[in-house]
Amino acid sequence: MQLEHKDNVSPVLKDGIKNYLIDIDGTITDDIPNEEPERMATCLPFPDALETINKWYDEGHIICFFTSRTEAHREVTEQWLQQHGFRYHSILMGKPRGGNYHWIDNHLVKATRYNGKFTDLVDKEVVIQVFKD
Repeated sequence: MQLEHKDNVSPVLKDGIKNYLIDIDGTITDDIPNEEPERMATCLPFPDALETINKWYDEGHIICFFTSRTEAHREVTEQWLQQHGFRYHSILMGKPRGGNYHWIDNHLVKATRYNGKFTDLVDKEVVIQVFKD
């Protein structure tokens, strides 16, 4: 991986490398609830998601799928990703369900809401909530 270790703290990625955490259901394929696992094997990927994610992987970025699917869904999920040609580094199962995520971390966190199409990312100014200084 593209990690740099400095000053006895957690390593950070090298400049220009992103650590993408990407949802699966409703983001790279149909929104399939955990209660309907039989659909997980037969759904199709969104073509723009496959193309964009594999491009990011080829550029050296870290690809981690972060999903609300449970460990019971790991095998069907990994098989589906492989079948459709997604290149990635890891999968984190068990993301809390329900949305409205607010991530707090000691590292810089950026968020992009999926709104129907994967494209190259663009710069946009927005208002965010932060801790008081």
